[in-house]
Amino acid sequence: MNPLIYAASVIPAGLAVGLASIGPRVGQGTVAGQAVEGIARQPEVERKIQGTLLLSLAFMKALTIYGLVVAIPPDISNNLLLSIL
Repeated sequence: MNPLIYAASVIPAGLAVGLASIGPRVGQGTVAGQAVEGIARQPEVERKIQGTLLLSLAFMKALTIYGLVVAIPPDISNNLLLSIL
């Protein structure tokens, strides 16, 4: 297999996963900070804030996984195609 073609298929996949994980990571930090601040201000609504926090963190984590799912299959199919040829 040509190393240049292999690099041309692996590098964009790595960049896509890296860029797809930047946004959710920043969002997770912001959301966690705001949740702690909200709980500190109103301790009586801790359960409600905690439930919303966990749901929003799950959605943010799903965005990172979607980036992985979108980036990896073209890389795999490209390598399989190159190994057949």
